[in-house]
Amino acid sequence: MRKIFVTSLIVFLVLVVACGGVAAGWWFMSRKPVASDETAAVSYKLEVPSGMGIKAVAAQLEQQQIIRSQLAFYLLARQQNLQLKAGFYTLQSSMSLEEMFEILQSGRQEHLVVSIPEGLTLTKIGALLEAKGIVASEDFLAAAKDPILLAEYEIPAPSFEGYLFPDTYHFNPSMRAEAVVRMMADTFCTRITGIEGLSQLSSQELFDVVRLASIVEREYRVAAEAPLMASVFKNRLENNIGLYSCATIVYIITEIEGRPHPEVVTNKDLKLDSPYNTYKWAGLPPGPISNPGLVALSAAAHPPETDYFFFRLTAAGDGSHHFSEDFQEHVEMGQLYTKGAAGTR
Repeated sequence: MRKIFVTSLIVFLVLVVACGGVAAGWWFMSRKPVASDETAAVSYKLEVPSGMGIKAVAAQLEQQQIIRSQLAFYLLARQQNLQLKAGFYTLQSSMSLEEMFEILQSGRQEHLVVSIPEGLTLTKIGALLEAKGIVASEDFLAAAKDPILLAEYEIPAPSFEGYLFPDTYHFNPSMRAEAVVRMMADTFCTRITGIEGLSQLSSQELFDVVRLASIVEREYRVAAEAPLMASVFKNRLENNIGLYSCATIVYIITEIEGRPHPEVVTNKDLKLDSPYNTYKWAGLPPGPISNPGLVALSAAAHPPETDYFFFRLTAAGDGSHHFSEDFQEHVEMGQLYTKGAAGTR
């Protein structure tokens, strides 16, 4: 009898130790993060498509060394009734499983923040978006030239050039190119409501403003001068005088001919055969040459009444210009400021 008791006690103690070991192991696998004070944390951007299961998530995380055990992850997730939400999430090996569960069912998706500067062209925006991992430039340009999408936004042009508002965007990494174009075009439509009368214009009238604004955007450096530049261009348009904008020449060279940005616009460049050449043809170019911001759009929408027909760069450092009413004054200013002279002639 004593022998049976001793044997039972030993078995009991072994079971207690074994259970304790299992419990300790379970705690270690489910609560102890992979990263420690001696181990650098690893980050992983996890995509959870709609319908993805907990086992698949656990397998990915173990493979990327974010968790110790996919089994422990799965069992604890089932125990806590984890409800996965589709999206993109950043998880780290320094997190506990509970912290990961909270993120995965929070719906707080990872976003890619991209700032689009004023004055970029479609191709430059496409290259920037591709570099940031949002969409392929080729797909973006195809969406920006989609005739069905253009008709939906009532844009009388072959592309969204000029209508993609420069701003800071929070893109979803899974966004398609069409959605990116829509987001930027919708932002344009929203932001122009802050400019008096602009959103009430017809599609053709708005197109004229955007074309003018796209040139002003590429010409001005000092915001206070943008309206004056717009007034120069307005006066020239009303008198059927060429706009004489170097910015349109640069557009031909870089966007139409695909050549590098010139350090200097030469006399030969001014003779380029293109409807965008405002040195050869009066009136606005066939389409916008950049995507303008609010300063240029406001200036083009409401140019002040002036008698200016010319402007010339006078201070390369701060980008300020001298505005002239007649050609003689313009020439005299050119004799005073011969270095770095640029702008409308």
